[in-house]
Amino acid sequence: MIEARRLHILRAVADHRTVTAAAAALYLTPSAVSQQLAALEQETGHRLVDRGARGVRLTPAGEILLTHTNAVLEQLERAEAELAAYGSGEAGTVTVAAFATGIGLVVAPALAALTRDRPGIRVRVRDAEGDASLPMVLDRQVDVAVAVEYRGAPAAGDPRLTHVPLYAEPFDAVVPTTHRLAVADRVPLAELAKDPWIGPYPGNPCHDVVVLACESAGFQPDFDHSSDDFRAVVALASADAGVALVPRSALRGMDLTGVTVRPVDGVAPTRRVFAAVRRGSEQHPLISPLLGALGEAAEAQRD
Repeated sequence: MIEARRLHILRAVADHRTVTAAAAALYLTPSAVSQQLAALEQETGHRLVDRGARGVRLTPAGEILLTHTNAVLEQLERAEAELAAYGSGEAGTVTVAAFATGIGLVVAPALAALTRDRPGIRVRVRDAEGDASLPMVLDRQVDVAVAVEYRGAPAAGDPRLTHVPLYAEPFDAVVPTTHRLAVADRVPLAELAKDPWIGPYPGNPCHDVVVLACESAGFQPDFDHSSDDFRAVVALASADAGVALVPRSALRGMDLTGVTVRPVDGVAPTRRVFAAVRRGSEQHPLISPLLGALGEAAEAQRD
């Protein structure tokens, strides 16, 4: 008999590619993860992982089992959701990970709505960049992620996750008030090819949006300064340190002294924000109301 707990460990190893990283995500020791993998191999009668200098990879038998693992864990999530619904599920705690702007735009309004309409549901919020929150959901560290599409992200059809689109927003050009394009109505990105750039670190989904937009305009941006805090990005631009692309919502309420904000000429770079949960858990009586409240908050932003 295969233990579902060990299937979860197998998926974590497949996701993180090393026993050490999987153990850290699951709050286990590497030796405990190795022991559970060895026990799973005994249960199945097959070698499931190959260990090498570059980490761990699944064997063909491991890949077969991983396919079934996703289906089994999805069904277990559905079973938990139905049992919770049977027991009413009117009270409990649900945890959501989201990036800072997403917290302000949709998570905080959703939390306020649930506090008013479903006072038995307690929402705990964790600040996490858009590329960090999805692994947190898969590793069961949180229940819901508010994340951003980025290169390498699990696709909408990933069998491990259910995606709920929330909103999309353009990036605006932020240039010093002394910049030659500060007087323009719209900023052609190609005109910024020779400028020093300010932007998020590689790995941040917004970095991908900026780089892809610049590549589409025919150049690679030269990042002189890096920060994941858009207030710092704008402050550096106001000091004439360079130019930047910043999500429009991140500019709300910000001190824009010393900079000029203009729309991008042509197709604006855009970040697409969605909520994600482990597939099968979307009908859980604690998670479903939160997804609904996030959707309503996003709709209010669009309006």
